[in-house]
Amino acid sequence: MSADDRLAYESVDDPDGYFGEAVAAHYDDPDSPMFGAEAVDPAVDLLAALAGGPGGDARALEFGIGTGRIALPLARRGVPVHGIDLSRAMVERLRAKPGGADIGVTLGDFATARVDGPGFTVAYLVFNTINNLTTQDAQVDCFRNAAAHLLPGGCFVIEVGVPDLRRLPPGQDAVPFHVGPTRLGFDTYDVATQGMRSHHLTVVEGRPVYRSIPFRYVWPAELDLMARLAGMRLRDRWAGWNGEPFTNDSTGHVSVWEKP
Repeated sequence: MSADDRLAYESVDDPDGYFGEAVAAHYDDPDSPMFGAEAVDPAVDLLAALAGGPGGDARALEFGIGTGRIALPLARRGVPVHGIDLSRAMVERLRAKPGGADIGVTLGDFATARVDGPGFTVAYLVFNTINNLTTQDAQVDCFRNAAAHLLPGGCFVIEVGVPDLRRLPPGQDAVPFHVGPTRLGFDTYDVATQGMRSHHLTVVEGRPVYRSIPFRYVWPAELDLMARLAGMRLRDRWAGWNGEPFTNDSTGHVSVWEKP
């Protein structure tokens, strides 16, 4: 096998961490369901309602704002949005979009970075971003950071999947989430530490490229305890942004905690 035929491994020795230029360049996928109106509009509807609508004290804070998939349409609803993100590469793509330059962004770790100015009526994390914090302490810090930014009566919203451990084959620790002609994706789990790692094998210009990202999965009841430690209480929990009931069979949830 020649050197050119070997599996390429993407390095993450990057100040942007696992969401540097290599990911940012391909993150916005118009063919992905997460970018479609059916996924975006209900999320924006709920967040706008929780923020209080345009005018007044309405102000939203997004942890992990990325390229603005949710922040931009929320801002177009008249809700001022500020974001926190560690990745300069992702934020540069937000800035390049219509309206992106008008959204304030603080570069830093959303578990600890603080935003100056008046408080927010809603803070939110979408699309499993809470799992990017790979320790329980960091996830607790995230809740405390959200509570510190919220006005009294403000809400913290998280969209995250339910750990998929029931799909693990006996004696195995891997679950595939995408199988296609140019991309293979699967998650591996460490149930002793609640660690998981997403593995992506992608064909780029005829060559296979491997990328691996660590996460920490978290249970709904554990999130509720984190909220209590931050002085917040559970207000609502649904299986999705459209208010579907959360049941034993739900694969994810949208949860809302309120600051007294």
